[in-house]
Amino acid sequence: MQLPQDPSNVAHALLAAFPTRLADDVRKVLAVMPEPRIAPMMPFQVEVQGETFAIPSRIYNEEPGADVEWDPTGTRQVILHCLYSRHHEGHVRQRHLEQLVASGEPWVVPFVVQLAGEYVLEILEAIGRGLPGLAIPGSAQRRLYGEFIARNPAFFARTERRVVSYWSCYYRWKYGTFGTYPGCVLLEAFRAAVVEQVGAEWPRHTPPPLANESGVPA
Repeated sequence: MQLPQDPSNVAHALLAAFPTRLADDVRKVLAVMPEPRIAPMMPFQVEVQGETFAIPSRIYNEEPGADVEWDPTGTRQVILHCLYSRHHEGHVRQRHLEQLVASGEPWVVPFVVQLAGEYVLEILEAIGRGLPGLAIPGSAQRRLYGEFIARNPAFFARTERRVVSYWSCYYRWKYGTFGTYPGCVLLEAFRAAVVEQVGAEWPRHTPPPLANESGVPA
């Protein structure tokens, strides 16, 4: 995909990934990001607190240099980390994820959940470390992720299927049962969050987690 002639088209695509009230902050972040080699790829849509976002699956901007001068407020730093969590290079995604995963901002949640459905094992492990509250009934993190999943059932179902696919393709040799795979552990934590949020069982699009290699149910 070639970069559009009008750079504002790229800016518009990235502005759509965040709440409209943050538009000025997003523009400040975009101003310090190097121009991309190609346009952002394949946006996915989610709803956060009644507002629809279109978040790119990948971006192709290099990271800002250490000598770039700007005013990195807390919000702008989180926006930058969100955008680079969509970077085409896995190590860059992981580095920026680790800086944003503990955020309590609702608009950060889809960036984290999308990464749970990708193939880099170290990123799955980093999400698990960064969201300890998912294991705690009634915690702020559980409410945050439970509400998001309840609003985006099709997105979560797609994430589940991607996790199973990557496990089967790349990691089945290491994790003989799906239930031992870090991606499955994350999905079960997300599932517990949405079940607590809605007060009912939630549809499953994965094999049930197993307790051991012999296939005995957990």
